[in-house]
Amino acid sequence: MRSWTKAWAAALAWLAIALPAHALTNEAALAMASGTSSERIEAITAAVIEAVDKGDARTVAFLQALSDDTVRFTADKAFIVQGDKGLDPVTGAEVAVPADAEDVVNNNLMRNELDVALAALQLRSEDASVRADAARALAAAPSEARLPLLDKALAIEKDAAIREQLELARAGGLLSSEDPAKRLAAATTLAENKRPATKLLLNERLAEEQDPAVKKAIVAAIAGIDAGLIWGERLGQAFTGVSLGSILLLVALGLAITYGLMGVINMAHGELMMIGAYATYVVQGLFQKYLPGAFDAYLIAAIPAAFLASALVGAILERGVIRFLYGRPLETLLATWGISLVLMQLVRTTFGAQNVAVESPSWMSGSVQLLPNLALPWNRVLIIVFALLVLGAVAWMIGRTRLGLFVRGVTQNRPIASCMGVNTARIDTYAFALGSGIAGLAGCALSQVGNVGPDLGQSYIVDSFMVVVVGGVGQLAGTVYAALGLGILNKLFEGWAGAVLAKIAVLVLIIVFIQKRPQGIFAMKGRSAEA
Repeated sequence: MRSWTKAWAAALAWLAIALPAHALTNEAALAMASGTSSERIEAITAAVIEAVDKGDARTVAFLQALSDDTVRFTADKAFIVQGDKGLDPVTGAEVAVPADAEDVVNNNLMRNELDVALAALQLRSEDASVRADAARALAAAPSEARLPLLDKALAIEKDAAIREQLELARAGGLLSSEDPAKRLAAATTLAENKRPATKLLLNERLAEEQDPAVKKAIVAAIAGIDAGLIWGERLGQAFTGVSLGSILLLVALGLAITYGLMGVINMAHGELMMIGAYATYVVQGLFQKYLPGAFDAYLIAAIPAAFLASALVGAILERGVIRFLYGRPLETLLATWGISLVLMQLVRTTFGAQNVAVESPSWMSGSVQLLPNLALPWNRVLIIVFALLVLGAVAWMIGRTRLGLFVRGVTQNRPIASCMGVNTARIDTYAFALGSGIAGLAGCALSQVGNVGPDLGQSYIVDSFMVVVVGGVGQLAGTVYAALGLGILNKLFEGWAGAVLAKIAVLVLIIVFIQKRPQGIFAMKGRSAEA
């Protein structure tokens, strides 16, 4: 609410000078500027109610000046100070500010009250979004003194959503009344508004309530709200789990090819994902510098850039190191771990050791409100959709294309595939580059929900290996089930035991599962499984 600009404040001051209305009196201005906090709040509330009734621009300008700390006062008069001159808040005329005039000191309570007062003055705005913001501000800071203002606003408001906020503000004001009968009626009314904000309001009142009947009604209202919000909480947990699962799926898909199909323990997989995230950062910078008007489209260009950057590094890695280590998993593990350190240091040298900022496009901001306590962020929703699209593309390529046929053939029986004329060395490079490129896509997606830094890949490499092992080595379907299952389990356990214990519990379950079923959810069929 403190986002009004100085230009807007200056415009209000000019309007106050231009208008002939004199609703604001010297006594009212002085009462808002001096005295105790409770006396000033009472004066501000009365002035706001009168200003809304009469459309008094001078009261608005004076309140804005109070909020901007540009008001001084003496024992008998208040002044608005602009630069090196003073203005009379009642007439708008230029006046001299006495040398003994004191600055108005606003504590946090007064600043909040001024913010709410300025918001309340927007209840007559023709813009529905402005009125909605004002109604939400009043609902967040209920007061019995504002009931006349709320009653007048409710009498003319037609928008159902805004009326709901105004009614919530009114009930909250009654809940702070000194009359127990009014508080009891307010608790009964608020019980029907099953929203988190209502529950918070009731809990705050419950901590202060002394009347047994009112306290009982508040407890019953909170219980009813909890019952109404339970499905939103459950669905929110499920969505969070699916969101985490989709990220694990993106990270593990590339590993399912390089480790699951090719048998390469690639400890640099996380760093390939990091390269994809930094490629997204670079594309963002290019759009900001050369195509600022098309900035919202930068992510569309960053997706193929992230894939190609990681795929190129993966191909170089396979041709330069991995091809000499097939069939030697321990050496592969050590070599790729060393390469991961080299890649991290290279990124630190190029971009710095600190995290870099990747800004989401405007079409990925905001959320969709499904329930009062369930809002799904668009960036998370779109990442889930993106993960499904990538999964579909990989499944189609592996199962339906010539390259996929060659990859499966080389994986199942390399000598026979070579005898049939398949260039196994080239297929190895293609497959490794594909897995690396998918890791780059994961990095591109992760850049929209978290920090991008040299250590980005270290947070996901262990989880991605667990997904591939639990799902079944070489099984894309198993990777999907494992990623979603681990994501949902992690979030469920977090709700019960916290993040650290949840990680431990999931790890214990994975160990038990592998002991009972070492081949994973889906066992590989064919000769390779029997070998």
